Amino acid sequence: MDETSAGGLVVDHDTFTAALIGRLDRRGRLLWSLPKGHIEEGETPEQAAIREIQEETGIVGEVLAPLGTIDFWFVAEDRRVHKTVHHFLLRATGGELSDLDVEVTEVAWVPLDQLESRLAYADERRLVRLATTMLEESA
Repeated sequence: MDETSAGGLVVDHDTFTAALIGRLDRRGRLLWSLPKGHIEEGETPEQAAIREIQEETGIVGEVLAPLGTIDFWFVAEDRRVHKTVHHFLLRATGGELSDLDVEVTEVAWVPLDQLESRLAYADERRLVRLATTMLEESA
């Protein structure tokens, strides 16, 4: 089975922070990651990223650039699932940080220089390095 999702790194350019979400894994550990979710019918990956980030963090953002795609396999309900996630770099334009989404345990603004040490997944850490370089070059 194939699933396609979108999300990304939403950055507050005034405070040099990014919004991350924390979810509990099966062992009860809090794992921090980039917000993301399913692309709905009729949506572009960019539209889905904006919507999912707002749903999961409360933050409204605008897409600045694509960051890349992460592909991985996992097992859910005894089925192998191939998931593709399109990630984007976004600028925060409004909203208020909120963990109202039932899928999210915690949300936080994390300083850009602490993102790599906070993120649970190596592929997301790689995207953050790319985004940090892009932000430094555009500053």
